[in-house]
Amino acid sequence: MNQYYIGVDVGSVSTNIVLMDSKDNKKLSEALYIRTNGQPLESLKDGFKILKDKGYSSEDILGVGVTGSARVLIGNIIGADSIKNEITAHAVAAIDVCPNVKTVIEIGGQDSKMIILREGVVVDFAMNTICAAGTGSFLDQQAFRLNIPIEEFGEFALRADEPVRIAGRCTVFAETDMVHKQQEGATKEQIVAGLCEALARNYLNNVAKGKSIQEPILFQGGVAFNKGIKNAFEKELGVQLVIPEHFNVMGALGSGILAKEAIHETNKPTIFKGFDIMQKNHRLKRVDCRDCSNACELTEVTVAGEIVAKWGDRCGKWQK
Repeated sequence: MNQYYIGVDVGSVSTNIVLMDSKDNKKLSEALYIRTNGQPLESLKDGFKILKDKGYSSEDILGVGVTGSARVLIGNIIGADSIKNEITAHAVAAIDVCPNVKTVIEIGGQDSKMIILREGVVVDFAMNTICAAGTGSFLDQQAFRLNIPIEEFGEFALRADEPVRIAGRCTVFAETDMVHKQQEGATKEQIVAGLCEALARNYLNNVAKGKSIQEPILFQGGVAFNKGIKNAFEKELGVQLVIPEHFNVMGALGSGILAKEAIHETNKPTIFKGFDIMQKNHRLKRVDCRDCSNACELTEVTVAGEIVAKWGDRCGKWQK
């Protein structure tokens, strides 16, 4: 009987789920990418249904790890053995893939990260969660404006004879600059290549500012699929980037590895509540916390009438 660890990464754009072989971290039986669409519970419900429909059983699961922006909510609902932040999850996955990794560039749909590692330990990191100009959603928007399938965005960039310079420090400026360059006669290929270089510059000037970027450099996150972005980073840095096999689900992979470590450390069985837990009635409501002067407005979630999580506080009380 095959047994697995589940890794879940619930973000604002996508929900990623991996089913990791219990004996081999690099062997993934499943790697699901599901659009979150602002409904993390529904996206996870869909993911668990896919796994169950494929014949996987809750009894085959040895442990579950969760990361991502909705990790506390999801972790409490499904019974996660490990609930860790994205930096930890991505770092663990990167080290597992490349033990001597020194830099991780991670660009997702709504945020981007840089993780600096030395001898397998995170020594510095930075995140950009404010400006969309350095993320996948920015590329999605520009691909739509240019009427180019996002899957072909990178190929367009590589076909450009000479990229045009796009002001990429802000989405609004970039879009204005794109229109201006089109009016001047620039081709789509030149503009796409310019956008890729603008994103790379924006990332390096903001997220990576002041960081000691050393090789090996792993490029992960959904944007790593874009060959134009990889080429732009390599041009700016003057080095080669390594794209891991499971680049788009590295957060989920790291969560699966962390779950495996947690189970081995405690030597206790998983607290996973099974695939069917997501089919139960979930209810979210807003509640006021009057425990201190912050007077936070919380989101409370109940499953089958039982309160399983609260979040939205500024002091961290309910996240614990």
